[in-house]
Amino acid sequence: MKLFLFLWIVPIILLGSWYGLSYYDINFGYRILSRELHDLVFTIYGNLLGLEPESIPPLVVKAVIFDTFLVVGFIVLKRRRKQIWAGLCQLFRWTGGHTPSEEATPQPQSDYSRIG
Repeated sequence: MKLFLFLWIVPIILLGSWYGLSYYDINFGYRILSRELHDLVFTIYGNLLGLEPESIPPLVVKAVIFDTFLVVGFIVLKRRRKQIWAGLCQLFRWTGGHTPSEEATPQPQSDYSRIG
C-alpha cells in the first residue's frame, strides 16, 4: 500500500511543482522551469487534443481530484472490506449459505437432576 501511495503522489507533486514554478517563471536558471517552455508545452498539448491551451490546466486539476477520490476509495475498501461486506450482507439480507435457524443458539441445560 505504501508503494501504491508513493507511486501515486510523486507524479502529482512533480507535476504540481513544475506547473507552479514554470507558471510564475521561477526557473532557477533551468530552461525546463521557464515560462517560455510552459507555454510551449501547453500549446503542443492543446494542438494534440484540439483544445485551447488555457483549458488544459483545469482539466488536469479535475483529473487529479478524481484520481485522489479513487485512491482514497481503494484505501477505504482495503481497510474496511470486512465491515463493508457485513453491511452489504445485512442490507441485502444475505445469509452466506445458511439460514438463521442453523445459527448457533444457546441450548438450555437438560440435566436438572443436580439442582438441589
